[in-house]
Parts: sequence; C-alpha cells; structure tokens
Amino acid sequence: MKRLNALKKLLFLFLALILLGSCSNDDDNTVEFVPETIVELAQATPSLSSLVSALQRAGLVNTLNGSQQFTVFAPTNDAFTAFLAANNFASLEDIPVDVLTQVLLNHVIAGEFASTDLSTGYISTSATQVDTGLNLSMLVDTSSGVTLNGVSNVDTPNIDATNGIIHIVDAVIGLPTVVTHALANSSFTSLVAALGAADGGLVDVLNGTGPFTVLAPDVNAFTDFLDGTPLANVPTDTLANILLNHVVSGVVTSTNLVDGGSGYTNTLATGPGMNNLSLYFDTSDGVTFNGISSVTTADVVCLNGIIHAIDTVIGIPTVVTFATADPLFSTLVDALTTLTPATDFVSILSRTADGNGDGINPPFTIFAPTNDAFAAITVPEESILTQVLLHHVVGGLNVQSGDLTPNGDTVAPSLQGDNLTITLPGTGNNIANITDGSGVSDIGIIAVDVQAGNGVIHVINKVAIPNIP
Repeated sequence: MKRLNALKKLLFLFLALILLGSCSNDDDNTVEFVPETIVELAQATPSLSSLVSALQRAGLVNTLNGSQQFTVFAPTNDAFTAFLAANNFASLEDIPVDVLTQVLLNHVIAGEFASTDLSTGYISTSATQVDTGLNLSMLVDTSSGVTLNGVSNVDTPNIDATNGIIHIVDAVIGLPTVVTHALANSSFTSLVAALGAADGGLVDVLNGTGPFTVLAPDVNAFTDFLDGTPLANVPTDTLANILLNHVVSGVVTSTNLVDGGSGYTNTLATGPGMNNLSLYFDTSDGVTFNGISSVTTADVVCLNGIIHAIDTVIGIPTVVTFATADPLFSTLVDALTTLTPATDFVSILSRTADGNGDGINPPFTIFAPTNDAFAAITVPEESILTQVLLHHVVGGLNVQSGDLTPNGDTVAPSLQGDNLTITLPGTGNNIANITDGSGVSDIGIIAVDVQAGNGVIHVINKVAIPNIP
C-alpha cells in the first residue's frame, strides 16, 4: 500500500511538472496568461480595445467566449472613432444598446472561415431584421483582398482562436439598407445611376424605413432595356415609375414566392387613376416576373427589406403583358392572335395614348375569360369571334372593382357596341355578376383589379356573348 501511495505521489508530481512546463514563466516565476478565445485575443490586442468595450456594453462577451465557432470581422479603434463621428455619437455609450448589439452582430458569422475560404458573394451575418428575424446579408468581394459591403477591408486576416477566427478590418460595417447593397455590388451600378437620376428622391426612399422588396436589374438588364438610349434621355418621371415597378411593399422572400406558386401582387408604380400596378409572379420554373424577368440571386437581406437580383428590366405592363404572362389566359391570347388574324388586337390593346384615328383609346377595362371559360363554348368563326372579343373590352375607362356601384348595377358599353352590366354583390363564389349583350346574367367575375399601365383586367368564368343577329 505504501508503495502504491508513493507511485501516486510521483505521478502527481510528474503531471504538475508537465503542466508548469506548458506555461510561460518570467524571471519572477509568475505564470503568463495566454489568450485563446475570440474575446481573450481581442482583449490582448491594444488596437481592439474599443471593440472589447462595445462587446461588454452589448452583453456579447459570453457569446464570443463560448464553444460555438464564429468568424469575427474586428474593427480597430480608429474604425470605431470614424463610425462614431459619422453617426454623430460622442462615445459608445451614446449608441442605444439594441442598435450597438445589431451592429456588432453584423460583424459575426456563424462558423469558422479563413480568408482563403471566402469568395465573392453573399453570406449571412448574425444580425437580424427586427420584424422578420431574417439574418442580414453581407457582400464579400475578394477581387482585391477582402472587402465587406463595399466599406470595410480586411487588414489582418486569420487570427486563430479556440472558438473561431478573427479578421481585423479597417471600418465598422454598418447595418446595410437596400441602397447599401446596391452601392456595394458592381452588378447594380446602372441601377444606382438610375435611382439617382429619377424623380422622387428614390435613393432616400430606399434608405428609409420600408420595408421593401426590390427586384434589382443587373447592368446587362439595363443595357438591353436602354438599347443605346442614354439614361439621361429617359424622362425622369417615366424612369421613376419604371424603377418603382421593381419595388413591392413588405418583405417577400423567395420562399414566400415559391409557396405562393403564381399570382399577382402590387408594386409601388402607378397607372391610370394613380392605382398601383400589378406584378405577375410565377415559380413553375425558377422565379419569373411578368413573364420576362427571372431571379438570378435571391434573398439579399437588408435592414429595411430584401433584394432579388433579376436579369431583365420590368417595363410598365400593358393589359397584353399580363394576358401573355399568365397561362390562365393562353386560350384568350390564341383567340386574340392566331384565330383573328384580320384584327391586330395585340397592337390595339398595347396602346398607351389617345389619337389613334379609330376612336379606340386607352385605358381599357378587360373582362378576361379563363381557359376553362373558352373550353365551355364552341369557338365561332373569325368574324363572329372578333365581335365576341370586342364585347369583353370597355374603351377609355379604367374601372377597378372599387369604382363599381355597391349593391347595384354598373353599365359599361363594350367596344363591340352592346352594354355589359356588372352587378354587385355576385352570386355564389362570384365577386360580381355580369349580364352580357345576349342577356346571360350568371357570368361571374372571379378575380379583380389586375392593373396595367394602360388599363385593368378582371377575370371571368364564362365567355360573354353579344347580341349578334
């Protein structure tokens, strides 16, 4: 037993010598502390003292001292001094704690990423949108060193910690707005130029509270859209409305769109009667808008909204745009084109101004039959079909559902000549009922107010027939 105790003492002494040998000692035999965690390394770096103070005030020390792995872009003292001055704060104590916390979290990435692991593109930070909880995006640009959101450069990379890695940066990375990300990304230089040139102070608008969903055309999209016309030659009011046709109120993620499948939403652009224009989205093959523009980069999350990069500028839609984009109207489109070649319905319904000589002037109110509505009838020969199609169009009026007589009838003359009578409320599941020129009164309006730049579409479940002798 004594021999066993002696062996235990020798083993303890041996382990103690190993542990002592692993520590640094000065001439006074005092143990020198070796920093290991992200916070400990920051505390041991004089140029990061402001960051340490900020972490303490925000209550993030324990988070960055824990076992979870993080990548931290650490601003220097000079970076914090510049940030305070730019935002009119005298000291860190003047920044509201919730704001300071989010700013700091905007420098923190979950996981460990060395500088060689980073590539040009978007990554998610630990900062979040207040209302949605979505993590804010950060643009990493590795074309010349490592630049973050176009404002901060990595000066000292790859400081290893036990719970992650630190990259020292030369500027505080503020919480990005829609405009921040537009300015940072070289793909959006034309968009930025257009926002600055347009009426309405759109840069300030998109720097505001929002939230906004912005469909951001890239440089090539603008080049194709302008087709050689200098941006300065585009009327500034027209340009503003085109740009606003890429902005939707609220935060709409790609997941929201996919879950929706297809349908209509409204943009901030306006058409006849200052009604907001509609936007058709479809997710059957990627995500497309108005049948012409596809999402190339989705879900760039900003403090005041979200950006989806797109490959085509979405011009102001006509009623033809929506008829062509929405597969619900494919038979109607066929009727307006292939089946009635003697009448150029596409050109007529694409008109945006008066003075056409034939008295058929926009705006148009279209009662658009669905594919099922056409399937229920025998399509007549061209001359009669032409009259049937004209019976679905009211010229010179943009009649939205809110313009209809409540609890009564609204009478509108069609381009064919016979009246259409719209009755509110409708029967069954119909929003309203229509009585056509032949006297049929159970035609149902099943969707309303698809607003184009030259008119409005209401969807109906039966083909309206005029009184043809």
